[in-house]
Amino acid sequence: MPDVVCLGILVADVFGRPVNEWPERGRLSLVDEIGIGIGGCAANTGLALLKLGGDVGIMGKVGSDGFGDFVAETLKTHGADVSGVLRDAEVGTSATMIMIDDAGERTFIHYIGANARVRPEELDLNAICAARVFHFAGALVMPGFDGEPAASVLKAAREAGVTTSVDTVWDATGRWMELMAPLFPYTDVFLPSLSEAAEITGKTDPADVAAALIDLGVGTVGLKLGEKGSYVRRGDEIVRAPAYPVTPVDGTGSGDAFVAGFLRGMLAGWDLEKTTRFANAVGGLCTTGMGTTAGLRDFQGTIDFLIEHDGDYWG
Repeated sequence: MPDVVCLGILVADVFGRPVNEWPERGRLSLVDEIGIGIGGCAANTGLALLKLGGDVGIMGKVGSDGFGDFVAETLKTHGADVSGVLRDAEVGTSATMIMIDDAGERTFIHYIGANARVRPEELDLNAICAARVFHFAGALVMPGFDGEPAASVLKAAREAGVTTSVDTVWDATGRWMELMAPLFPYTDVFLPSLSEAAEITGKTDPADVAAALIDLGVGTVGLKLGEKGSYVRRGDEIVRAPAYPVTPVDGTGSGDAFVAGFLRGMLAGWDLEKTTRFANAVGGLCTTGMGTTAGLRDFQGTIDFLIEHDGDYWG
């Protein structure tokens, strides 16, 4: 059985760059590059973990269409266990159009599709409970699974001795706390962006946000701060780690890469500071290539990058 099971959103991404303004209605604009890639938190985090040497199973749902074939085959080709990727003949595979400007900033148009139809009773609970880590990747955009259904799976995993982890996506419906509150008592590690966590807690300062989430039952809170790095708290232990200097090309998937780095550090048994620095490096390196995986380095390549910037700390 895989060490890590990533359950969540699976998406086919179609991206173009640079897109600095919308074309006039009914007109054509040219870009330098258009491509198709795999996206969605479960896929992004799982692929990054595989790159870092992890043993990963992916769970989720795609349509019985070309995008679904592409997603499943890409995951399989990279070495993921895809036995938990379900197919749905009634809806299409989730897909996102990503417009990337000259600065690397992304704008999205998203179709939820099959991600909305994941149900707890369809999942291989034995595989989840046999893992070392169960990561729910993409909370708040899975209408059939968010809230109490997700909490029931996290609870079963926790009771089996599995470390549970959760990451969120921006909730356009505004049901932040309603959907997340049932999950927190069964969440060992919560790794949202600061903006998402601020919507959940009503706080804005990272210290206040983390404190509020711990009060709600979360064990470890890791807040992604973008170019400012990250803020991580476990109990009374706090780590503030700056971002590493990189030349960004595309920020797509960088938050999921941070999560993969954090989980990889946990699996290695590292302390909180080392885990956080490694996660920051993985997330930063992700931005140096187009799409969600091109900028990633393998485990040793990431360590080499860290040695270059942190010196003896990684010696």
